Amino acid sequence: MTHRQSDRDPTYTRWVHNQHPKHITFPAHDRSVVTCLIFTHGRIISASDNHSIHVYDPITGNLIHSLDGHKGGVWSIAATKNTLVSGSTDQTVRVWDLTTGRCTLVFGGHTSTIRCLEIVKPEWIDVENESGTIIREKWPKRPLIVTGSRDHSLRVWSLPRPGDAEYKSTEESEIDPSEVGNPYHRLHLKGHDGAVRALAAQGRTLVSGSYDYTVRVWDIISGTCRWVLEGHTHKVYSVVLDIHRNFACSGSMDGTVRVWDLNTGQNRHTLQGHTSLVGLLGLSPSYLVSAAADATLKVWNPESGELQHTLAVHQGAITCFQHDEDKVLSGSDGALKMWDIREGTQVRDLLTNVTGVWQVVFKGRWCIAASNRDNATVLDVWDFGMEEGDEREDEPPDGIYDDDTDDEDSDQAEGEAMD
Repeated sequence: MTHRQSDRDPTYTRWVHNQHPKHITFPAHDRSVVTCLIFTHGRIISASDNHSIHVYDPITGNLIHSLDGHKGGVWSIAATKNTLVSGSTDQTVRVWDLTTGRCTLVFGGHTSTIRCLEIVKPEWIDVENESGTIIREKWPKRPLIVTGSRDHSLRVWSLPRPGDAEYKSTEESEIDPSEVGNPYHRLHLKGHDGAVRALAAQGRTLVSGSYDYTVRVWDIISGTCRWVLEGHTHKVYSVVLDIHRNFACSGSMDGTVRVWDLNTGQNRHTLQGHTSLVGLLGLSPSYLVSAAADATLKVWNPESGELQHTLAVHQGAITCFQHDEDKVLSGSDGALKMWDIREGTQVRDLLTNVTGVWQVVFKGRWCIAASNRDNATVLDVWDFGMEEGDEREDEPPDGIYDDDTDDEDSDQAEGEAMD
């Protein structure tokens, strides 16, 4: 893999050379652990193990909304435009209107903690029709929510549109939501023999990783399990997916990362080198990055399985990271570091001398981290487009997990069919 300096995202030079980015710090969630952090459409959204979800302004640090309703720690969130979905130890899924801060829907059905969830947006994919011809279709036909739970199962729900009827479960655990009239419930996916710890979904494909040592590949529309991927010798903690290149990757407590062929269900590569739990994975066009409890991150070529770099300066287990085609940001006990992903070299420290870094997200010129210092939980926000003291440019913050399109209009044209 070769790269030219001119291939760099122009914002990368700001990240490297701006030694005094605009930086604010503000308290969040008292002293609780921040379990989830996303940056979406100009909002910072953080969730914690003390039941709370907060929405902040990234420029001022002001609290916009406190989303109250969960009765247990919140361990998974996802957002699209003005809608947030959250999953909790209270066994419910909640849907929130981010413009008002109201909870509009509560879904019961899972019988244990909801540990992972995703919003699956429609996208064009290649499919084979009955005559064997490859055609392009848009799946799913409307946005979906997928949830994975410690109850060993996954559920698929329709993502409500603005103005759709509100629905709030009368019980925290409905054994079969379809029988009690939940119009948003679509599928209950059973088959795992252990907690579902991680999931990834695109188009019609859902991949789930479980404490039963397996990875399962599902058709998200029909509910069919296409493959049971066996090979790991311990719990699976992380999965990533690329339907356009037809592979998925999984990280396990056995210290390995496996790359799976979605066409055949075979193991393409077993990536070895970590010495303990691989709890986090990230995938971009050129790089697969794994982060482990052995205090290292490894950068791989996902196509060949070749190890590109080992990032080994942290002193403790990697607690969070994000990467793109230029950089990696990684957090561990005491520090948040930035790396050049192409060279495998450390660029700078963003945080030092903190008790722990729990979450980090970045997008464009913006970076947000959640950490603990001085026995308090804080959020740090950096704007790498500016030096301290500069006037703010008229550029609204953008966020991860979102694109710039409004799916709802195209969904209406596509219709409501779920196949």
